[in-house]
Amino acid sequence: MESGCVILSFPVVMRPWFVKVVRRLGGPEESARIRKLQLDELGTAVWDLMDGNRTVRRIISEFAGTFQLHPREAEVSVTQFLRDLGKRGLIGLK
Repeated sequence: MESGCVILSFPVVMRPWFVKVVRRLGGPEESARIRKLQLDELGTAVWDLMDGNRTVRRIISEFAGTFQLHPREAEVSVTQFLRDLGKRGLIGLK
């Protein structure tokens, strides 16, 4: 594991019909499993910038400055990362 990287743990809740299928196949009976996501250096940097006060625009700007990226490149990277976290239910945007 790289030093300074973040590992996020989060529950993944299975749909009731899927739990029934898993049971029939002899799998575990719990309906929620813990998943882990290890962030790389760039993901960790964005995660650390998310404090509830910074706007997405500001996170992109600071990320671009830290990693000396073109603003558009930083925007694409950060927004895709945030979208992925949102799909996993790890963040919500307001």
